[in-house]
Amino acid sequence: MLSKSSLFGVFICAVFTAPPAGWAKGDAAAGKEKSQVCQGCHGENGNSYGPDWPNLAAQHPSYLIKQIRNFQEGTRTNEIMNGMVAGLAQQDIEDIAAYFASQSLEPQAVETDVEIIKTGRKIFKGGNRYTGVPACAGCHGPNGAGNGPAAFPHLSGQKSTYTVKTLKDFQSNARANDINEIMRNIAAKLTDSEINAVAAYLATLK
Repeated sequence: MLSKSSLFGVFICAVFTAPPAGWAKGDAAAGKEKSQVCQGCHGENGNSYGPDWPNLAAQHPSYLIKQIRNFQEGTRTNEIMNGMVAGLAQQDIEDIAAYFASQSLEPQAVETDVEIIKTGRKIFKGGNRYTGVPACAGCHGPNGAGNGPAAFPHLSGQKSTYTVKTLKDFQSNARANDINEIMRNIAAKLTDSEINAVAAYLATLK
């Protein structure tokens, strides 16, 4: 039986999810060529070279397209990314997204503290009923695979350092491109130790 936090996570996603419309399928082969500059940080096959840069391999095209558009529009800000994507046409964006989505995640070094991983799994799967944190799995799936039609990201195998930064950016409103403030409202209720634990757990998923 699902906990109340788990059920709430499913509920908010069902209510606030608005599947993106009008996004055509990109050409992955063309995207490989068009993503040469992206590969400098995110890796030739979407497995990033550093802990601060997200893995893009196996990410949903819908999510990647949304983020690139948000960087172009200024609704998501990053001094590097805003300039990098400024000149991309819609077809370029779709091709690049298709390429990275077609790649596979590679094994990475992960947290080995069993208690930290256990805590992260507990919050991801069931939330925290005492502080009103819903289960992350309600939107991102039981294995962190995300939700393509809703443009909710694939989180399994993501760099833990990047996940921590993302949650803290939502927490501080430094990032505000989430649908209906879902992530900002959730992150505001998480402690630093919970954020670190969830990020560590997600990095272990395949």
